Amino acid sequence: MKASAYKLPENYSFKSIWRITFPILVALVMEELLGMTDTAFLGRVGEVELGASAIAGVYFTILYMLGFGFSIGVQIIIGRRNGEASENGTGFSAIGRVFWQGVWFLTALALVTMVLSYLLSPPMLRGILQSENIYNAAVVYVNWRIPGLLFAFLTALFRAFYVGICETKSITWNSIVLVVSNIFFDWVLIFGHLGAPAMGIKGAALASTIAEGISFIFFVVWAFFTADKKYGLQKMVKPVWAELKHIFSIASWVMLEYVLNVSVWLLFFLFIEHLGEEQLAIANIVRSISEVPFVFSAAFASTAATLVSNIIGEGHPEGVVQIIRRVLMLCAVTMVPLLAVFAIFPHWIIGLFTDIPALIQGSVPTLWVMCAAILLTLPWNVYLQSVAGTGDTRVCLRFDAVALGIYAVYCTIIIGILKSDIALCWTADGLYALCIWIQCVIYIHRKKWQNKTI
Repeated sequence: MKASAYKLPENYSFKSIWRITFPILVALVMEELLGMTDTAFLGRVGEVELGASAIAGVYFTILYMLGFGFSIGVQIIIGRRNGEASENGTGFSAIGRVFWQGVWFLTALALVTMVLSYLLSPPMLRGILQSENIYNAAVVYVNWRIPGLLFAFLTALFRAFYVGICETKSITWNSIVLVVSNIFFDWVLIFGHLGAPAMGIKGAALASTIAEGISFIFFVVWAFFTADKKYGLQKMVKPVWAELKHIFSIASWVMLEYVLNVSVWLLFFLFIEHLGEEQLAIANIVRSISEVPFVFSAAFASTAATLVSNIIGEGHPEGVVQIIRRVLMLCAVTMVPLLAVFAIFPHWIIGLFTDIPALIQGSVPTLWVMCAAILLTLPWNVYLQSVAGTGDTRVCLRFDAVALGIYAVYCTIIIGILKSDIALCWTADGLYALCIWIQCVIYIHRKKWQNKTI
């Protein structure tokens, strides 16, 4: 059957896509407020703290992406099992088994990563940072942020479960709890309110760690009282090597891909750090702003991955291209107006993150370039996660590796050799996204993924 002849069922309508996406979008926006809150508060402490939080924040995110990438692999498998069970009317308990194998793996991964980070992070950061002030502040941030990895990994797994079964309401409430907790503890610990000592960048890291713990507790309680028993979430399943191995065969490529994806930011900030502390502070401000439109793309991308996985599980791979098109249309409708607001009112937007006049003025051209880059490469994330939704996660890693190689060469020339202005340096972000988008479009339309089993 040709894709054009297949009519998507009602649960894949624009309304249904938006119903699934909206809670994810709200959740991601809420979560981005974690980093934005740190930037906004530390922007009133000093340039060193602001720049150090950029480097350390991206470094922590790379570690987090190990667990988050695994959870996305779990989400893809859960989506496929949910589609198969919905088509057959039975088999939902397989979802709970996948979830519990994820719990055991991510707990072990978090503990190992935490130990290695305490041992290796200081010498690694020493080797890549030139500024002594930024190095000292970055080490402090990482050491206080690392304990939150366990909570962050398991929280990501809960989100993978709810997205995989297309029930996303709980994600919104969880993220509200996360952000409110982070804002409160940032205010208390960074500036020393309510009798607490003023901890500066250390307080920002500790606040995020505490907020992650509260977020995890929320999901445990929510799932215990509300998760449908047909999924088997309430019944603990022991680790089974064969099942873990199968999940890892899918998720490992996503883990590596996500680490590579975030490594782009670390590479970028390391190049910018060599241009000076002010340029690094500007880059951190614009990066924080760019995360807002990015979460729109990420929310729709997550929905695309789940719906693609579900519809293939239902036995209708011919509907994949239609799903991608519908998701892209909704994504464009929401993102374009947002980028227009950023471009028209740059001083007001940047002023939310710092009150230092030189940083505000210096960030405006970079913000405009960022908006143009995102507009030109808007579909890349939706396409990339749609490819992941087919189950062929290895090819996603290959696409990311190719794009990262081109990106690294471009950054070396434009930043390392030419020492260009930060605004021109930001064009590297658009090039990276464009490289991935082109590869994904070719892959999807060749349709070699249709017989992929997971």
